[in-house]
Amino acid sequence: MEVPCVRVEPEAGEATRSVLAEADLIDDDYEITVEDGWLYVPVTDPDAVPSEYAVVHHAVSERETQTIPADLLEFEPSYERLGEAALIDEDDEERARAIADAILESDLPVGTVLNKKSKVKGETRVRDWDRLAGEDTEVVHREYGCEFVLDLAEVYFSPRLATERHRVAEQVGSEEPRSSEHASGRRPRATGERAFDMFAGVGPFVIPFAKRGADCVGVDVNETAIDYLRENARRNDVEDRVTAICADVREVAPEYEDWADRLVMNLPHSADAFLESAVTVAGDDCVVHYYDIQHEDDPFGPGERAIREAAEPEYDVTVETRHTVRSYAPHELNVCLDVRLER
Repeated sequence: MEVPCVRVEPEAGEATRSVLAEADLIDDDYEITVEDGWLYVPVTDPDAVPSEYAVVHHAVSERETQTIPADLLEFEPSYERLGEAALIDEDDEERARAIADAILESDLPVGTVLNKKSKVKGETRVRDWDRLAGEDTEVVHREYGCEFVLDLAEVYFSPRLATERHRVAEQVGSEEPRSSEHASGRRPRATGERAFDMFAGVGPFVIPFAKRGADCVGVDVNETAIDYLRENARRNDVEDRVTAICADVREVAPEYEDWADRLVMNLPHSADAFLESAVTVAGDDCVVHYYDIQHEDDPFGPGERAIREAAEPEYDVTVETRHTVRSYAPHELNVCLDVRLER
């Protein structure tokens, strides 16, 4: 039977499935199908699918009976999938235990269940977890052809941002970067761009950038995250294009003065405090991906004003994209400004 489906490349399948599942758009009456090099995910409401996805009508099979957590409970539980782990957010211990048991008894390929015990906190942006099932908090996550190993108790990682990371990664290599060499000669010039992630974590931006040919530097204050970044570079066969540095980026910036063709600033609550360092690292023609969280009445204005204050008049500042990533809290939006700095 032909039904509306989101059509994506197979390597983007898990990330796409997560986004559609979060929006409750997957039609569980039909099988997810791979055919002729494409993956088809049946959806219940094609008009509600985010615009970045292609929706087509395709013949798929009706799903055979498969036990899902909701079949074992009297309600529809909320959870996220990250590799073979399920992440829940429940204050009631009995309800959390019931959801965990249902997830394990269902047909989901999950062996670890973690319940959020705290908000993201501290300089390293980690949270506490209650481990309800499984051996530990380390997981292997795949998105858009990249593989990431990480420990959720030791590093920050959000599977919900997979689509946003892919949006940015697709821009890498889309135009010819400038050709000047780094003055100190610290790093040889790779074929492609030079990209600098100021808060790199385990590499969800760095790794796909490097796979697209960029020479990348990733900086983070979390030593464990940097260890995972190095391991993820090895797993994805891009270690020759990735430099991982454990430090405050404000200390590293002078070593990479006038270096970057592309900068990622994904620290949305306080990225403005690092704009002076961003301007130091930016080359003659540099695109900055600046993440912010602001009130819905003016989500982009504060970030744009802060960037202009830091970069002008040394640079001409052009906002190329004003992009809403997601709703963060009531009346607050997580947004991204793609800004070009030209000296």
